Amino acid sequence: MSEKVDYDVEAKAANPAFAHETDSAEYIGDEGAIRGEALIIGDSYFARLQRFANRFGVEARGIERVPSDERSNAGMSQIGTMWLSANMVVSSFAIGALAYPIFYLGFVDTILIIFFINLIAITPVCFFSTFGPRFGLRQIVLSRFFFGWYGVKIIAVFNVIACLGWSAVNVIVGAQLLNAVNSNVPGWAGIIVIAAATFLITLFGYKVVHTYERYSWIPCFIIFLIVLGEFVHSGKFENIAMGVGKSEAGAALSFAASVFGFGTGWTSYAADYTVYQPAGRSRLSIFLWTFAGLAFPLLFTEMLGAAVATAMAANDGENVYIDGYNSSGIGGLLATVLVPPLGRFGEFCLVILALSIIANNCPNIYSVSLSLQVLARATQRVPRFVWTFVGTVIYCAVAIPGYGHFANVLEDFMLLIAYWLAIYEGISISEHIFFKRGFSGYQPEIYLESEKLPPGIAAIVAFCFGIMGAVLGMAQVWFTGPIGKLCGTQYGGDVGFELAFAFAAVAFIPLRYFEKKYFGR
Repeated sequence: MSEKVDYDVEAKAANPAFAHETDSAEYIGDEGAIRGEALIIGDSYFARLQRFANRFGVEARGIERVPSDERSNAGMSQIGTMWLSANMVVSSFAIGALAYPIFYLGFVDTILIIFFINLIAITPVCFFSTFGPRFGLRQIVLSRFFFGWYGVKIIAVFNVIACLGWSAVNVIVGAQLLNAVNSNVPGWAGIIVIAAATFLITLFGYKVVHTYERYSWIPCFIIFLIVLGEFVHSGKFENIAMGVGKSEAGAALSFAASVFGFGTGWTSYAADYTVYQPAGRSRLSIFLWTFAGLAFPLLFTEMLGAAVATAMAANDGENVYIDGYNSSGIGGLLATVLVPPLGRFGEFCLVILALSIIANNCPNIYSVSLSLQVLARATQRVPRFVWTFVGTVIYCAVAIPGYGHFANVLEDFMLLIAYWLAIYEGISISEHIFFKRGFSGYQPEIYLESEKLPPGIAAIVAFCFGIMGAVLGMAQVWFTGPIGKLCGTQYGGDVGFELAFAFAAVAFIPLRYFEKKYFGR
């Protein structure tokens, strides 16, 4: 017998999608989908909690497939603004700003890395976003078609770590900004304020997240334009020369891994934000809206951060940019640009940028609940919004003690994210191209049936090979792999994500061939 999620009997009876004999065209292709009203039926504690929350407009749906007749007719522009707001934030600015103080790169090489690596990093996000409308399934559930029923639980654990880790890193940046405005506001207080605001938005679910993200980019974009104008007016830009030799190569590779990790970090929940789009949406349009929504804010904010950070290289006596960075990190650097010329208005701008972290953390905290629901039948019974609260508490507990070590935490964490997502992409894209042979090779209705999904053995073994590639190519403070050592001087150069992708994909293709031949699925 195949293992299936054990829904209440009442829910099954109330759900037309379970009546496979229905001749209503409305449900053709919706096998396994769960209607919204079925999610709040039952006498269990969690069902009663769902009904109570539903009165206030809280989304009840978790990882259940979305029926076609419950999709929204909202325009595709909301896909673009979703990612535009999530990336038009101070965290993106911080990525570019770390190129000089952490990696000691020149300005031109930093700009080139930001441009080309981001285009590579966001392509998988755009690709997997097209799966949501087609199948009505969340990204972590779609991963069952690549990793199998049991293998996807490992992916879910990695995704939970990624979601919570990104949230912790991001909220530290926001707290630094608040501290730069008022040194009497301790880091822990800023973290709690931003986290609480994020929770309130993600509590209500998909529609409220999209609504918030539709507009939150506007004030942030205006303030970043003010940052650009004030910095140009200051005349403090330094065109730092590009380095040469192995030390430059190593630094460039490690910075590229950081940029890639940030940009591709949305891959593991890309489809979560398109599942309510109608199934007939053009895949090309979904791809392009996602691409535009990601590329513009990432390139703009990271390049702006790289430009502002060059002021720290000036040797003109007392360097207020270095002082600001050393005192309050990225928040102090931005305060140096805005506060002296603009006074209280500059401080107001910093507060708005601090609150921009909410837009960046909303996708993380919304999606972490979905990954937790995939772990077991018991965790799926827990409503999505309960897991949202649990995730918020956990990342606050991580961020508060990590507040004083932001730069190192950010660098190390982004590299680790790049490793596992490169492995995920190598396996899933290989499965899609060589074995599913496009979208027609999927049977979305079997997402609840372990016997019909891939066994996942090939994927897990290939995942281990990907880890081997990452270890060989990594260049971390705590470990440098043998190949990573060859790519730089003292600290090596990080080629972990490139090797992770290659090792995983190359191992997966023959393994999956024999797995499919033996098991027939």
